[in-house]
Amino acid sequence: MKHFIGFICLLSIMACKEKQEKLAESVEEKAARIHKEVITIDTHVDINVANFTDTINYTQKLDNQVNLPKLKSGDLDVPWLIVYTGQGELTEEGYAKAKENAMAKFNAIHRLCEEIAPEEIDLAYTSKDVQRIAGSGKKVAMIGVENAYPIGEDISEFENYYNLGARYISLSHNGHSQFCDSNTGEADGVWLHNGLSDLGKMAVKEMNRLGIMIDVSHVSKESMKQMIAFSKAPIIASHSSARALCDHSRNLDDEQLLLMKENGGVVQTVAFSSYLNTKKHEAHAAFLKGFYEEVADSLGIDWYSFDELADLSEAKKNTFKENYSKVVSLAKAKIGKRADRPQAVDVADFVDHIDYMVDLIGIDHVGISSDFDGGGGIEGWTDASETPNVTLELVKRGYSEEEIAQLWGGNLLRVLDKVQEVAKTYADN
Repeated sequence: MKHFIGFICLLSIMACKEKQEKLAESVEEKAARIHKEVITIDTHVDINVANFTDTINYTQKLDNQVNLPKLKSGDLDVPWLIVYTGQGELTEEGYAKAKENAMAKFNAIHRLCEEIAPEEIDLAYTSKDVQRIAGSGKKVAMIGVENAYPIGEDISEFENYYNLGARYISLSHNGHSQFCDSNTGEADGVWLHNGLSDLGKMAVKEMNRLGIMIDVSHVSKESMKQMIAFSKAPIIASHSSARALCDHSRNLDDEQLLLMKENGGVVQTVAFSSYLNTKKHEAHAAFLKGFYEEVADSLGIDWYSFDELADLSEAKKNTFKENYSKVVSLAKAKIGKRADRPQAVDVADFVDHIDYMVDLIGIDHVGISSDFDGGGGIEGWTDASETPNVTLELVKRGYSEEEIAQLWGGNLLRVLDKVQEVAKTYADN
């Protein structure tokens, strides 16, 4: 009995000591500790298949924003690697070409996890997989699909995507798809379906059946509202921010945010400069434009604004994306610390959107994404290696460790679990 009492006293002393140590932490020390302890999930990272070969791949510290060295340096645990396809013609030829692109990206992600670096990164299909793989010390890959256009009109293809690892799919991108209208319709007021097409309604039901999260980033507001009405499971916005703070059609307005709360879904705040602070972004972009063009010209490549990309061929888009990070890095080096450089959109602006949405819809419905290697990246979070800066800003704003864990992925995994629970009800019927 004396030994037992002594053991309890020892535990109490150790607990008190740990509590005192935490109380003595600086903000920076607290943020660093929390960042290492929580599982960090970024729901949107674009890929280029050229970086998934035997000679050029994610085991190397490439010029892109996300690769294994940068993931490790920044303790970013779970990148959702994106099977993205631009919107093309709604024809059999268009679908076939798009499918070829999508399959190449699925294959690249599997090659990374199964052949190139299986000892460093593994593919997850469930929240339990995430916990298991992260617990083993490996990085965790998950797959999201940006634009269901490559699926064509064959609803059974959703199951093929599911089997390949897709755990969220958006039904459109920049342009109306066969499934639904895009947010881009706001620019000209031209709509193809006034929300979801009949095929889109079938797609919502099929994703519910399979256990695939429905992503409403890039879809029109009416499409989003109809998806919520038709879906039996929560939905997500994989990379969108608050329209009240930045009036861009890619962001969600208060009505949409409140619908996300009612639905039980989650909005993954995105670190995309022009979706966070229009005034700062435009001033900074105008200042940098000449430097970008100068560097691009020295490399013998063409330079475009992101607004111009939609009108380019896939080959030109790929060339631009391959060189984007290199051009940006070299341009910033040329600028250095020039006094006339306008303030860039930064991590504080990013967390302003998190604060706004948490205040409006609650901590349970907000998450984090970067859109790295697809145009994302802000001052302080320019690539995966700088991920701790986001956690530091959250700690400075007063978020607790539990809340930070929710924002960094807990909420997203809760939605994934619920979506997969709903899918089981279809199997039981």
